[in-house]
Amino acid sequence: MFAHLRRDVRAALERDPAARSALEVLLCYPGVHALVVHRFAHAIWRRGLTTLARWLSHVGRFLTGIEIHPAARLGPGLFIDHGMGVVIGETAEVGENVTLLQGVTLGGTSLRREKRHPITVGDNSRIGAGSVVVRNVPPNSVVVGVPGRVTYKDGQRVMGFDFDQTDLPDPVSKAIEQLVERIRVLEGDLETLRKRTEEERA
Repeated sequence: MFAHLRRDVRAALERDPAARSALEVLLCYPGVHALVVHRFAHAIWRRGLTTLARWLSHVGRFLTGIEIHPAARLGPGLFIDHGMGVVIGETAEVGENVTLLQGVTLGGTSLRREKRHPITVGDNSRIGAGSVVVRNVPPNSVVVGVPGRVTYKDGQRVMGFDFDQTDLPDPVSKAIEQLVERIRVLEGDLETLRKRTEEERA
């Protein structure tokens, strides 16, 4: 468990330019706190004390705002940055050196008991803020969006999707633009009808 903790702290120091020291990460990073609670709850879960493990995970959620089911399997070097609202389901599996940003959901896709969260996040992947991941993520990938889509794999842009994390499309703005354009067309049609009616009366 301490080896995992060292990897988790090192991951925060390497991937967050605001991190100044290991002590600061240990004291002030909710993502690291959530992982400590999870790794302890996971060990208890594996020993068959499922109710106690679930209770510990709820304490962790209360303290950090990060919900991780104690049965979820998390690899070392996971970094949860600004983790409020992160949800990792019971049957999710996260590889080594993965980064999750705020609001990420590794979501359930069915109500079946066995593998409700068939999500495996491959090693060295990054999941963008607010993403809802409902499919497996290959290693060395960047995923953003709802539902989450792979935008980069092995450092190369995946064709067909253009979800730059800093410039995501705004669906409300797009809808308003379409409505304004439709109103412009309808006003033009109305003006044409008005002129035709005036000509017929004259």
